[in-house]
Amino acid sequence: MAATLSRIASVKAELAKLADEAARAEIHAPIDGYVLRVLEESARYVEEGNPILELGNPSQLEIVVDLLSTDAVKVKPGATVLIEHWGGQEILNAKVRYVEPSAFTKISALGVEEQRVNVIADFVDTSIPLGDGYRVEVRIVIWEGQDVLLIPLSAIFRCNSVNYDSALDAWCTFVVEDGRARKRQVKIRQRSNFEAALEEGVGEGEVVILHPTEQIKDGKRVAPR
Repeated sequence: MAATLSRIASVKAELAKLADEAARAEIHAPIDGYVLRVLEESARYVEEGNPILELGNPSQLEIVVDLLSTDAVKVKPGATVLIEHWGGQEILNAKVRYVEPSAFTKISALGVEEQRVNVIADFVDTSIPLGDGYRVEVRIVIWEGQDVLLIPLSAIFRCNSVNYDSALDAWCTFVVEDGRARKRQVKIRQRSNFEAALEEGVGEGEVVILHPTEQIKDGKRVAPR
């Protein structure tokens, strides 16, 4: 009888131990979402703090864009982000939430060291057919204006300012007037890799000369090709 009671007590102790281990093995997710990656697929003991899986919520996706540090300084929180080449036809919209304060070194495809900065953006519409780790291409709007007069970047060049004769501190272009090239100083508001937004110097509808060579001088007769 005593032996039987001893075995019963031993079994109860073992059951209590197993119940305690099961309770400690129960894991509660800190967020609502989906399992993105399983990092520990085999059944084994893991130390406290070791990651076993990754969770994510597809309705709370963010975009991480690594920009050259020289470009990142122009980006401000709240700037519009246009998302292209993500797999669909339309352009998706996002807003810059945060520009990281620290840069990191990245080797370009040409083997050049570059200083890059991560820019974090949030989708405007959360119902998007994208997921974790997807690749997209973006354009970030750093300036915009209404009724802006644009000029091709190939039509402007550095020149001496009318106020300073010793430095090439101004922008000029050649405008065609009565069949002759006339050099004009222009004032630029903003410029991209292809066009410049003018503030003054050239009027709408005027003809400018693209890629002017050294042969083009003020007053020289020209003809369209």
